[in-house]
Amino acid sequence: MPESVPIWRCRDRELRLARTFIMGVLNVTPDSFSDGGQFFDPAQAVVRGLNLVAEGADVLDVGGESTRPGAAPVDEAEELRRVVPVVRALVEHAPCLISVDTTKAVVARAALAAGAHIINDVSGATWDAAMPAVAVEFQAGLVLMHCQGHPQTMQQAPHYTEVVAEVRNFLVARLAALTVAGLPRENMVVDPGIGFGKTLEHNLTLLRQLDQFARLGRPILIGVSRKALLGKLTDREKSEQRLAAGLAAQTVAVLRGARILRTHDVAATRDAARVAEALAG
Repeated sequence: MPESVPIWRCRDRELRLARTFIMGVLNVTPDSFSDGGQFFDPAQAVVRGLNLVAEGADVLDVGGESTRPGAAPVDEAEELRRVVPVVRALVEHAPCLISVDTTKAVVARAALAAGAHIINDVSGATWDAAMPAVAVEFQAGLVLMHCQGHPQTMQQAPHYTEVVAEVRNFLVARLAALTVAGLPRENMVVDPGIGFGKTLEHNLTLLRQLDQFARLGRPILIGVSRKALLGKLTDREKSEQRLAAGLAAQTVAVLRGARILRTHDVAATRDAARVAEALAG
């Protein structure tokens, strides 16, 4: 019997993930690790978003607070100022789904009220107790990601006894908690959180055993684009030099079950995903 096509419901939209979906990164921040400051101006951010759609993005992920290791926190008012105008303009002009990359319920609510479809919460909806209620209120799509620690501390000696089991158990618990809160499982996807409170070996182990997360019954999202682990493996210090390494990692991720790739490099990632799908049959 053929494998059923996974569904991701995001408000009034239903994504049938019969192929790999591409989530384009749109940072409206001055300090994100790769493109911080390039699209800080709202008008520039909207142009960048539309360009990513032209390259093949199915989702645009708008973030107003950097979560790179060591990043300083941003208050609600500033994050709202950065994010909401961009979301509102993209909802009007971009023919794709819009995601808001935030851990703050106030920001998520404002972005959803402006028309966004998805909350991408790197904390798995744990840092703000009001986040589950916002997701339920709007019946939003929700990315549940695993992160050990906070940006200021997460790369200070992260430790696991068994990284795959611990990350998987966290995601199982979060899926259950959000379901009890009133968000259908079909609205959620899972992300093991590559680079978020993990050593190089933790990250490699998670990617090698990505198929373990398919057992959760929800689509897997992977964000490895331009990350530090790629630089460690290739001696590429600058993030923009890590495209080839990222494509290799993303190809393996697709072959091992990833359905959504979050990337800065949409066109190249889209091409790599199509080849991986063809090889996987």
